[in-house]
Amino acid sequence: MIRKQWYIVLGSKQVGPRPVGVTRMGEKLVFWRDSSGQVSCLRDRCVHRGVALSAGKVLDSGRLQCPFHGFEYDTSGQVTTIPAKGRQATVSERFRVHHYPTHEAHGWIWIWWGDEPPADLRPPRFFEDLEHGFHWAQIIDPWSAHYSRVIENQLDPVHLPFVHHNTIGRGNRTVVDGPGLEWVDADRFHVYTRNRVDDGTPPLKPDQVTLSDSQVYLDFIFPNLWQNHISDDVRVLAAFVPVDEEHTLLYLRFYQRFLSVPLLGGLVARLAMPFNRLVAHQDRRVVQTQMPKASALRMGEQLVQGDRPIVAYRQRRQELQELAGE
Repeated sequence: MIRKQWYIVLGSKQVGPRPVGVTRMGEKLVFWRDSSGQVSCLRDRCVHRGVALSAGKVLDSGRLQCPFHGFEYDTSGQVTTIPAKGRQATVSERFRVHHYPTHEAHGWIWIWWGDEPPADLRPPRFFEDLEHGFHWAQIIDPWSAHYSRVIENQLDPVHLPFVHHNTIGRGNRTVVDGPGLEWVDADRFHVYTRNRVDDGTPPLKPDQVTLSDSQVYLDFIFPNLWQNHISDDVRVLAAFVPVDEEHTLLYLRFYQRFLSVPLLGGLVARLAMPFNRLVAHQDRRVVQTQMPKASALRMGEQLVQGDRPIVAYRQRRQELQELAGE
């Protein structure tokens, strides 16, 4: 995983009035909402005796109370009250667990995964053209795979006619023109390509394929957010949520706005999800067999032109890991 990044880690509906314990990026974390609905995140281990704070409760004050000895934590991870010492007693700064900054928007919860956030920490980015007018539905799908492999699968046009031969890859379109790749900025890029039937001519080079050839393209924002821009009115989104080194949760969404009636629009989005799950499971069956589990820039693979987006992802991922001091 890449430290010092905003990661989508949960759906908003997964955190309610009680503490929620999850594993993300290999760490045990606890999330809760205060009386105003603000989400907070701490490492899920009491500084006193190591109990899971997620087994505790949220007090009316908005603080999180440990279930073992009643220690109360504020949103910064500082213990504010030790009942055995009396409520008026001063609590030392050393009674603290690590907290992660959170951001909630678009039905997702992000955390900034690092030790000390910068003073000018900006909120995470989203796809600007999805802000208004879309109805969406979501499934959460577990994969026994490293999140980097799940991401790479969604940047890979070469596998379509084989893994998805009876769904989105129908037609035996095995030749991959390009792929074209355009960096929007340092941490976001677009991928566009064309798969076609093999007519004996070689694939077009990446510089011969342009986005204007098709309105369909892939849009990836580091570290774990992706969309398939199928049309102006139809998108498939995915957040690749790292659980640990060998497990990922795929938060998969379908967005549409060709039917804008509120109830019907939501229904259409939900009806699309069984097909999207089927396609994802075709991928999952194969990706879970990849070795080694985690991806890397140099790992002894013999790559082809169609793997260009994967190489771009790996290069930037390594750069970000180095910048984070990993």
